[in-house]
Amino acid sequence: MVILNLHSLEKKELQLLVAMIILVPLAGEIKFYPFNEVYRVSFGPPTLFIFLLWLRKVPAVICGVLAGLSIVTFRVLLDLISLTSVDWMASIHTNSPYFFYYFTYALVFSVLRIHRFYNRPWVIGLLGIVIELAAGIVELLAENIMIGTVMTLDAFNKIMIIAIFRSFFVIGLFSMIKLHESKLREAEIQKRNEHMIMLVSNLYEESVLLKKSVQDAEEITRQSYNLYQKLQEIRKGKKRLSLEELSRHALRIAGEVHEIKKDNQRILSGLSKVISEESSLDYLDVRSLLSIIVRTHEKYAELLGKNIEFSIAYNGSHPEYHVYTFISIVNNLVANAVEAIKGTGSIEIAVERENDWLQIRVHDDGPGIPDQYKDIIFKPGFTLKFDSTGNSSTGIGLSYVKELAEKLNGEVKFEHQEDSKGATFIVRLPIGNLTQKR
Repeated sequence: MVILNLHSLEKKELQLLVAMIILVPLAGEIKFYPFNEVYRVSFGPPTLFIFLLWLRKVPAVICGVLAGLSIVTFRVLLDLISLTSVDWMASIHTNSPYFFYYFTYALVFSVLRIHRFYNRPWVIGLLGIVIELAAGIVELLAENIMIGTVMTLDAFNKIMIIAIFRSFFVIGLFSMIKLHESKLREAEIQKRNEHMIMLVSNLYEESVLLKKSVQDAEEITRQSYNLYQKLQEIRKGKKRLSLEELSRHALRIAGEVHEIKKDNQRILSGLSKVISEESSLDYLDVRSLLSIIVRTHEKYAELLGKNIEFSIAYNGSHPEYHVYTFISIVNNLVANAVEAIKGTGSIEIAVERENDWLQIRVHDDGPGIPDQYKDIIFKPGFTLKFDSTGNSSTGIGLSYVKELAEKLNGEVKFEHQEDSKGATFIVRLPIGNLTQKR
C-alpha cells in the first residue's frame, strides 16, 4: 500500500508537490483543438510529467491521484462559475474521466520506472508515447462507461498523434531543463575551480615558509643534541667548557627557535584564511584524530617512495582529546614506523579505553629492534636510521614521546614479541590529562 508521509518530505519536495497541484490544472487549460472540439491537446500531462521527474521522494501514483483530483475539482469549479444552471454532481460525473487519465499516466510512469532514464531524454520521449497512449485509452474507456462516448479506430489514431506530439514537447521541455541544470553545474564547477586555484596559490606561499621552518628546526635539533652531548661530557668530567661558551650556544639556539616561531606565526596567519574554524578546534574525537594521522603519514610514505597500508581501530567510549598532545605522541611513533619499513609494509594503530586510562598501540611489520638495543631505545640520540648519505637521524623522537608521556603521568613501553615481526609501542595515559577541563 502506497502511503505518503508529509512529515518525511523535505521543504523543497513539499513545495514542488503543492506547485504540481496548482500548476497542472492551470496548464491543462492551455489547450488547442487540432481536429475538432472533441479532441484537445492541453499542456497538463507534460507538466505532470516534469513534476514526476522532479518529485523523486513522492510515489508517482500519489502524484497521479493528487493531480487527477485537482484537475476534476478545478474543472467542476469552472463549470459552477461559468454556467448559471449546472448540477455539480453532473459536472463531477462529466469530468471524472480526467481523473482516470492522470491516475493512469502516473501509474504507467511508475511501472516503467522513468527515473532510470533521467540522463537519456530520447528514451524518456519514446516511453512518454507509451504513457500517453495508455492514459488516453483508459480515458476513452472511462468516457464510454460514464458518458457513453463511442470508441472508434479514428479516436485511437488521434490519441496516437496527440501522444507523439506531446511526447516531443516533453523532450523539448526536459532538454531545456537539463541544459539549465548543466549551465548551473558548469558555473558551480568554475566557481570551485577558481576557489581551488586561490587555495593552492595560498598553500604554495605557505609551503615555502614551512620548508624553511622545517630546515631551521632540523638544524636546531642537531644543535640542541650537540649541547646535550657537551653537557653530558662536562658532567662526566670528559670536557671542560666555560659558562660563557655554553650561554652563547644556548642563546644561539633560542634565537633560531624565535625565528621558527615567527615563520610559524606567518604560516598560521596564512592558513587561517583557508581553514574553517571547526578544523582548528583544540579538542577532537578519536576517529577524526586517527584519520588526520593516517592521511598525513600516507602522504609521508608516498614521499619516501614506500607502499604502506594503514589500519586503525578504536574500542570503548572516548571523549574528545586534546589535538596537539594526542597527535604529537602518536605522530612520532607512526613516523618512526614509516621510516623503519624498508619498502612495503603495514602499520596498525589501535586506541582503547580502559576505565580512566587511554592505551595507544602502534605496531609495524618492519625489521624490528634488535634485543641488545631494547633497553636504550628511549635515550636521547639513540637511532638505527640513516639517510642515503650515511647521516644518522637525531634520535630525539622516542625520548620526546617518553618525556611527554611521563609529564602527563603516563608511560610508554616497547613490546617485543619473539614470534612477531616488526616493532610495537604502547602508550598509556590518564584520560583526565588529555580532555578539556570543565
